[in-house]
Amino acid sequence: MSSRSPVPSPARRLDSMDYSVLQQCMHCGMCLPDCPTYQETGKERNSPRGRIALMRGIADGDLDLTSSFGDEMYYCLGCLACVTACPAGVDYPKLFEAARADIEDAQVLKGQRKFWRWLAVKTIFMRPRLLRMIGRGIRFYQWSGFDRLARRLKLTILLPKRLRALEPTTPRVRSKFSNQLIDAWERPQGEMRFKVGMLTGCVQDLAFSNVNRDTVDALLVNGCAVYTPPVQNCCGSLHAHNGELDLARSLARRQLDAFDLNQLDAIISNAGGCGSHLKHYGDLLENDPVYAERAKEWDRKCKDIHEWLVEIDFRAPTSSFPDKESITYHDSCHLCHGQKVFRQPRELLRKIPGLNLVDLPEASWCCGSAGIYNITQPEQAEKLQRRKMENIARTGCTNVATANPGCHLQLENGFKLTGENGSVYHPVSLLAEAYRNEK
Repeated sequence: MSSRSPVPSPARRLDSMDYSVLQQCMHCGMCLPDCPTYQETGKERNSPRGRIALMRGIADGDLDLTSSFGDEMYYCLGCLACVTACPAGVDYPKLFEAARADIEDAQVLKGQRKFWRWLAVKTIFMRPRLLRMIGRGIRFYQWSGFDRLARRLKLTILLPKRLRALEPTTPRVRSKFSNQLIDAWERPQGEMRFKVGMLTGCVQDLAFSNVNRDTVDALLVNGCAVYTPPVQNCCGSLHAHNGELDLARSLARRQLDAFDLNQLDAIISNAGGCGSHLKHYGDLLENDPVYAERAKEWDRKCKDIHEWLVEIDFRAPTSSFPDKESITYHDSCHLCHGQKVFRQPRELLRKIPGLNLVDLPEASWCCGSAGIYNITQPEQAEKLQRRKMENIARTGCTNVATANPGCHLQLENGFKLTGENGSVYHPVSLLAEAYRNEK
């Protein structure tokens, strides 16, 4: 690890954090069978246990913080399967984010990534109106047919190599964003049982605004008045997972300012990756004199949509789905491992008449999306994608449900990769459709 020259880094997180967090790991190896990267390489350094040993070596001053360490921490998916497997309750997410923050502070990883990080993490995803403007540009590119023309004329050769490979997998941007589909306040026709806030997300807003509309519809049917701010900031998960903790804190404060927690019974998220981060604002802002208490209250009220619907005993629909007889369910890593929401999506799907839920082998094994992992580690991401598609094929299902936009896109592109004619749905969209079919 110390063969390359380290770059000095002030106030390292691994040095300054509570040392007991680094000591939690018992090195028992229970995490090894559940770690996708360790299963791929068989190397100790590519396992959670090995990575924690490297972090501890840096905190103790026995190892230098080098580009080799940076490469290792960005090879980690951050899927949190190790958290579920760990008998000692190791706080791997805290260690993982601290290590990546140190890597970015030390600037040990060079090349073009610095520009792309500035553009995406520090610019686009800090400005929701700019993100929507870019979304409209992508929509014009796609819906005008210029995307197909550009590929036919080989104009995409002008793109950087990695972006050129990813261009065909760009998500289709919806014709209307969430604020065009959802009013700021919507109230149920019958009895109002609860008031909730609705989070619309970033990619979810651009590519799956229909899922946000479906989420609100399902909440209305179950007696929830829904408040949806028309312009919402990124939740900050992208920033926290990529070493920009200060930016993540700034975005968390903006979210807290957008909702009056005293008026709301819950804050609803329908994206597994976002929800996992959103439920930890208390830790993120624990030293903030203004926002610390509000952040703790936010954590208490933040609920995944499946979790909330089961909690309030949602009404089972009466209509059936003759055209979607069998469906299987893929767990979003951060929904099942980060939020511990595993049973509720399945319970929701089983309550929809006409749907036959088929168990998916390795349902909680990462699909390879993992935030922007399919961009930063395309080869490993594709291996995981192919493994997931092989397991889906074993179920005999061509319909798959999942509850995270990154997983949704990875599975859709997986069907294209394998040449299969399959469809991907959010569970709450199927529920909302069933409610609509009752009329």
